[in-house]
Amino acid sequence: MATQKRTVIYVSDGTGITAETLGHGLLSQFEGIEYRPLRFPFIDSEDKANECLARINDVNRREGVHPIVILTQTNQELSAILHRADAFFIDMFDSFIAPLEQELGCRYSRAMGRSHGQANPEYNARIAAMNFALAHDDGVSDTDLKSADIILVGVSRSGKTPTSLYLSLQFSLKAANYPLIPEDFERDVLPSRLQPYRDKLYGLTIAPDQLQRIRYERRPNSKYSSLENCRYEVAAAERMMRREGIKWFDTTSRSIEELAVQLMQALNLER
Repeated sequence: MATQKRTVIYVSDGTGITAETLGHGLLSQFEGIEYRPLRFPFIDSEDKANECLARINDVNRREGVHPIVILTQTNQELSAILHRADAFFIDMFDSFIAPLEQELGCRYSRAMGRSHGQANPEYNARIAAMNFALAHDDGVSDTDLKSADIILVGVSRSGKTPTSLYLSLQFSLKAANYPLIPEDFERDVLPSRLQPYRDKLYGLTIAPDQLQRIRYERRPNSKYSSLENCRYEVAAAERMMRREGIKWFDTTSRSIEELAVQLMQALNLER
């Protein structure tokens, strides 16, 4: 059976991040469809709206099927231009803002990019959290670890860095991460600089064969990437985390998004 292919067009008067987040969440529910994304951010003038309209109609003519347009547009006049396109529209403001206006009894501000603006305290918190995560990546620095919301530990290439960055960007958490290395396993003791922060420690583990594949891409034909060494390090890390009472999560088949939500859930339950 041939895979259905559809073009998805993200159109916004801002960055388009909100449109893409909404679109990915909705379209991921439908299996067996291959999506080709097109992005048209910063559609904030009549000329740009008309050009975008022409591009959408061109996709429809070439493919013979409606493109799916995920739209976040605060300007009603520009939105009306875009809606003349021969496409299937999911308009965030039509679908969600109008019902909210009715429920809340007030009009929305029509302020472009408000959720991402630098005057937004949440935006500033995200930037501060990202800076913290970058400064405390891979055990580079233990300065100000007391300010960390969470410290991830695990063997090299178990997913600590991308998870830390996602936690900082999505949830504004100050996330540090620290690699457990062979010397730690030889001493068979939790690294001394982590011991004062046991209540902030969460572990990541991974199946040895998956770890071997990831490491091989980085250092092929090395002890570091050998399956035997991967098995040893994973087993030693899990043994240490078990002994130290560190809750851990298996990253083998979890997406970063799923893992981050589970970590957030654990943080909220325990604190």
